[in-house]
Amino acid sequence: MTGRVLVLNASFEPVNVCTERRAVVMIFKGIARMEEHNGHMLHSARITMHAPSVIRLVEYIHIPYKSRSLSRKNILLRDHSTCQYCGRQFSPSELTLDHVFPRSRGGESTWDNLVACCKRCNHQKGSRTPEEARMHLIRRPRAFSLHVNRQIMRFIGRADETWRKYLFYESDNGDGSGS
Repeated sequence: MTGRVLVLNASFEPVNVCTERRAVVMIFKGIARMEEHNGHMLHSARITMHAPSVIRLVEYIHIPYKSRSLSRKNILLRDHSTCQYCGRQFSPSELTLDHVFPRSRGGESTWDNLVACCKRCNHQKGSRTPEEARMHLIRRPRAFSLHVNRQIMRFIGRADETWRKYLFYESDNGDGSGS
């Protein structure tokens, strides 16, 4: 029971991703209802049920704007473990964080100045700006927002067809890009 489950507010707005185990607990407590299942069955001594892939909260909860902490993990999530210069996807251990405006020249460690970067591109860029190194950013870095959170949910759920209609995909190409 370690699969991922999309959590929707009562209004069908995506709000989180949790484990199957947590989703089942929420269903049994009456906090949520199953909207979609993944086809697998869960068995206990007394019941058998479909494993949820999407659940919806029974009561609407107001979710205040919450900023995410600045961390390596969150930068890699935001950038989909993709080097923001060459566009190749890497495992987290193969990526570094690059200061777009170099730290050696006063650049700060902020959401707007950090990007995922492969070791090769980071070495090539050195302590120069992307313009000086004649390198181009694929996407301008920005802080987490509701929009960025949804992009991450799309990325995590890109292989789960049952999530698509809740994550507002605009295309049917299956890449989760929304374009």
